[in-house]
Amino acid sequence: MKGGTVDKPAKGSHPEWQLRLYVAGKTPRCLAALENLRQVCEAHLPGRYEIEVIDLLVNPRLAAGDQILAVPTLVRKFPEPIRKIIGDLSNSERVLVGLDVQPVRKAAG
Repeated sequence: MKGGTVDKPAKGSHPEWQLRLYVAGKTPRCLAALENLRQVCEAHLPGRYEIEVIDLLVNPRLAAGDQILAVPTLVRKFPEPIRKIIGDLSNSERVLVGLDVQPVRKAAG
């Protein structure tokens, strides 16, 4: 788990989206980023995502692998290409564009 926690999809399924959130401790900004990310994923990728949270205060060497220069930073590992978003992820529209997620369309009816 590399010094972090993981939110996984339902048992037996393989996540289509692998996301890694780099944080530095439990600061309000880092906690907000995680909560905002979970909300976006549940709304637009339900059951199809995995979030790995990496706390750089616990394991600072892991920042080099994804070239992390600021926290919080979200890295989309899969699907490729790798994409990064820096900040608290409070602007869900910006997060969707940054991750290249197509918003869930509600059925007309």
